[in-house]
Amino acid sequence: MTVERTSERLLTPGEVASLFRVDPKTVTRWAASGRISSIRTPGGHRRFRETEVRALLHGEAVEPAH
Repeated sequence: MTVERTSERLLTPGEVASLFRVDPKTVTRWAASGRISSIRTPGGHRRFRETEVRALLHGEAVEPAH
């Protein structure tokens, strides 16, 4: 995926990891397994939609955005 032009805040794996209190590598594994969707920056780094992360944090089911 590529970066989409949206006003939604994107979080780094480290920021997501802090919210869930896990290691950033765990967040990367979640993305690879499809548990959470990610966006790739032009440099190839993963970013996560804040709304999706917050929904998962609160135990809500989230439809992957494509």
